[in-house]
Amino acid sequence: MTDTTPTTDSSPKEKHLAAVGPAGNFDRCPIMPTYGPPSVQFMRGQGPYLWDSHDKKYLDFLSGLAVTSLGHAHPAVAAAVANQANRLLHVSNLYATEHNAAVSTIIDRLIGDGTPAGGQTFFCNSGAEANEATIKLARRFGGPGRHVVVCAFESFHGRTLATLAATGQPAKWDVFQPLPEGFRHVVWDDLNELENSLDDTVAAVLLEPVQGEGGVNPATAEYFQGVEKLCRERGILFMVDEVQTGFGRTGEWFGFQHFGVSPDVIAMAKALGNGMPIGACWAKADIAASFVAGDHATTFGGQPLATAAARAVLETMEAIDAPRLAAEAGRKITDKVMELDQVVGVRGLGLLLAIELDGVDARVVASECLANGLVLNGVTPTALRIAPPVIIDDSHIDEAADILGAVLGKAGAS
Repeated sequence: MTDTTPTTDSSPKEKHLAAVGPAGNFDRCPIMPTYGPPSVQFMRGQGPYLWDSHDKKYLDFLSGLAVTSLGHAHPAVAAAVANQANRLLHVSNLYATEHNAAVSTIIDRLIGDGTPAGGQTFFCNSGAEANEATIKLARRFGGPGRHVVVCAFESFHGRTLATLAATGQPAKWDVFQPLPEGFRHVVWDDLNELENSLDDTVAAVLLEPVQGEGGVNPATAEYFQGVEKLCRERGILFMVDEVQTGFGRTGEWFGFQHFGVSPDVIAMAKALGNGMPIGACWAKADIAASFVAGDHATTFGGQPLATAAARAVLETMEAIDAPRLAAEAGRKITDKVMELDQVVGVRGLGLLLAIELDGVDARVVASECLANGLVLNGVTPTALRIAPPVIIDDSHIDEAADILGAVLGKAGAS
């Protein structure tokens, strides 16, 4: 699909065409330009590979932004979706369905690192919805006059109005003002500033273990433990956004587990469905009890097709020990790319990494990598973000490093 760049002609009848893959031509691109003009149309995938509409093959080291952690078209997930589609697609959440309790139980056990953590889960459809639920739960917990959620600058929590207000990136706010009130932002990884922000109006602190969209900035154990201590002392909820970091990607089941803390509320999505839209908000049972019937709901959240996929994903991840695979592959990738010219550092956890470059524009490098069959993205002007599937092996790492090295070599010579 190609974008239709507006002409200077202000007449209502634009005369340009947009080719949309094999579907044919349109007088304009039928998709809103919220992601800009797409340069590639992907048609199928298998494992860590994708094929476009011209049958060109790509190595996917982005996983749909940390989503397809088991790779594309994983047989267990595909079978679960196909079987469920022939059984039951949807009923109201007024009623129970087959997989909800099983998925909730697995999530609770993974949060407890093998031991049930004693929480409850609200299912939704995306990471933004999961964070929306955390915010509403915090307000319900805090009560009138105690509704503020403290977040970090450079964070990303979603694009609904409330989760955008929570997101610590002012450049994303301006055109959508006025945003909902009740959010306060502090410098990332600065415990003193966070402490100074806590007053009697604060209901919760919401942080990411690794700021993904903010540039792949990992927290420290000292910071997270300090935040947890402050929250406990003041009766404030400690909420963690694991939308991008959850389910093995960082080398633990959840990113917070690197830091020896026990959050009150956790948002998750992305890898939970391996491409099937599903999110979840988990909370300790006494916190979850702040919600009563009618406080929050969703028509499609936790519907049978999504939870069937999630159940297959989690059972497969446990069987292959996804955190171990991510930790091992992350170390190998770090060692490999640090050998490349113009790479000056790698940061992150497990398989959520930023490759810091010197002397080249990361977004130009990402575009050239795509042209050469490697999918990643420029998360900042100087850093590439990679989030490969946990099922990659040494040959895939070598292939990615060869492509990136060739692109960097060409960029450095120009």
